[in-house]
Amino acid sequence: MTIIAWLVLGLLAGAIAKAVYPGAQGGGILSTMILGVVGAFVGGSLYTLLSTGSLQLSSVAFTIPGVVIAVLGAMVAIFLWGLMTRNAA
Repeated sequence: MTIIAWLVLGLLAGAIAKAVYPGAQGGGILSTMILGVVGAFVGGSLYTLLSTGSLQLSSVAFTIPGVVIAVLGAMVAIFLWGLMTRNAA
């Protein structure tokens, strides 16, 4: 997947995850994109772990199931980011 496709998938997944996740999340378009790209990696890695039983750093494809997995991964990333920043404050 090209860099532009990664950014589009990250923006899409991050925006959907921020809209679906309860509560208020700060940040602009850059943080949304970063959370989406991280979510694509987290979701892809968890999907690979559950389907094959091996832990690999992988991402998802730019398909509808891939976007769903990336959104779920972005929601996990939002949750973990909230835990890290809540403990620091």
